[in-house]
Order: sequence, then C-alpha cells, then structure tokens
Amino acid sequence: MTSVHISVLKDELSRNSSEVTEFILLGFKTPPELQILLFLVFLVIYVVIVVGNVSMIAVIKMDSRLQTPMYFFLRNLSYLDVCYSTVIAPKTLANILTNEKKIPYNSCAAQFFFFALFVTTEGFLLAVMAFDRFSAICSPLLYPVHMSQKVCVQLVSGSYICGCINSMIQTGFTFSLRFCQENRLDHFFCDVPALIKISCVDTFVNQIVLFVLSAVIIITTTVILVSYAYILSTVLKIPSTQGRHKTFSTCGSHIAVVSLFYGSVFFMYAQPVAISSPQQNKIVAVFYTLIIPVLNPLIYSLRNRDVKDAMKRLCGTWSSL
Repeated sequence: MTSVHISVLKDELSRNSSEVTEFILLGFKTPPELQILLFLVFLVIYVVIVVGNVSMIAVIKMDSRLQTPMYFFLRNLSYLDVCYSTVIAPKTLANILTNEKKIPYNSCAAQFFFFALFVTTEGFLLAVMAFDRFSAICSPLLYPVHMSQKVCVQLVSGSYICGCINSMIQTGFTFSLRFCQENRLDHFFCDVPALIKISCVDTFVNQIVLFVLSAVIIITTTVILVSYAYILSTVLKIPSTQGRHKTFSTCGSHIAVVSLFYGSVFFMYAQPVAISSPQQNKIVAVFYTLIIPVLNPLIYSLRNRDVKDAMKRLCGTWSSL
C-alpha cells in the first residue's frame, strides 16, 4: 500500500511540475501611483548605462593613444556592462507597466543563462585587469611580454570561456529542478535564489553549487587583493610624487569597481537561500545589475586623465567638422 501511495505521489508530482510553463515575476511592490515614477527611474538608469558604456567603447576604439592592454580590458568591461544590464532592464521595464508580469519557462532559462554568462565573465575580467596593473607596475620591463596583444586576447577569451562554463553549470542545475504549480518568483528577473525557493524538491545540490561559486569569488578576490598589496608596496617606492599620484589614481579606480562588484555579488549569493530576504535581494540585485554599470564608466572617466583627454580631443574633432 505504501509503494502504491509513493507511486501515486510521484505521478502527481510529475504531472504538477510539467504544468509550470511560465513564471510570474512579482518584481517591486510599489503602489500603482508610483509605478510610472519607478519606470522612469529605471529607464533613465538604463539609458545612462547604454550611453555611458557605448561612449567609453567608442572613445577607446577611436583614440590611438588608448590602444594599450589596460584600455582593451576596459573596453571589454564596458561591453559586458551593456550586455548584462540589457538582459535584465528591458523585461523589467515592460513588467513595471503591465499587470501580467509573466515570462515563459524557456525565456526565463535563457535570461538566467546570459545573465550568469556576462556577470561571471566580468568577475574574471576584473581579476585579469588586476593582473594587468600588477604586471605594469611591479614588472614594467617584462610588461610588453606579459601583456602582448596575443596574451590579452587569450585572457579575455579565457574569461568568456570560464563565464560560459559557470553559466551552463548554473543553468543546468537550476532548471533541472521541479516547480510544482508554484511559479511566482519574488524577484524582478530569473535568478538562482528565487528559483530555488519555489522548487518543490530537495535543493541541497544547488546550494552546494552556490557555495562553490561563493568560494570561487573569495579566491578571486584574494588574488586581486594580493596583487594590489604588491602594487602598493611598489608604488610607495616611487620617488616622484606625481608618479605615485597617477598610479594610485589608476589603481584606485579599479579597486573601487572591484569592491562594488565583488561585494554585492558575494552578499547576494554567499548567504543561505533559506535565510535570505527577497526584498533585500532585490535591492542588492538592482545595485549590481543597474547601478554598477552606471558607475563603471563614470569611475574610469572621471578618475582617468587619459580618458578625459581623449574625450576632449574627440569633442574638439567633432566640433570642428
């Protein structure tokens, strides 16, 4: 009799899980009168992201003085910021204005795959940029060898490959879960913690995968911190005050970006899903999906004299046409 009950329960579970063909993104719980304001805020942020990062890409691409490894990596960073914010923002904007905040199952999986791909790639790219600064400051004579064009392309390609591997693993494990009729995600996009919470099966393996991801984040952050510890000790030996200031300015920009990115991502995925707060997760997610892509071009342009000079030259060229 017990085996019959188990068989019936399994059949019912399978039938219920097959009914979930779409998810409902609950998004932000705002009064109806504030939805237009929320839409405008998110729209402005997204426009600034696209304009700011595309401008950064164009400036680096068009100015011959910026054809160095550091700006090659920075150009790729701007590209990634545009990509992963574009994966999230358009659907979020559409959902703010509609009553039916639905996303098909396959579209949810695709959104998560590309989001994980671009975010993970950016994490590895930031580590590559730290290695670039380490090589330039601590081993200036060997820098052309360490950071040749071929090596730069390989490092960026490696970042994308690692991002793709992580994305495939995360997507495979997450969307192998069963969702028994419950399809309401308390989030504004398809993300692991929200999906794990509504699953009706054991998610222990998925929790372990998230733990491993957190460990990778910690290791990568440690590598970056060690790199900057060596950089700091080298910079302090520079006799010229102007030289120290320029080096600190360049490295300070990168440290600010690394701290914002890794801090928010670690806070989001390191805590156990069972004790995480949906509202808190949404605030943190807004920070690293929309706010950081806004800040990156501002940090690197306002604190970087080479970029500001390149912008002035391009503006002068365009105004004379």
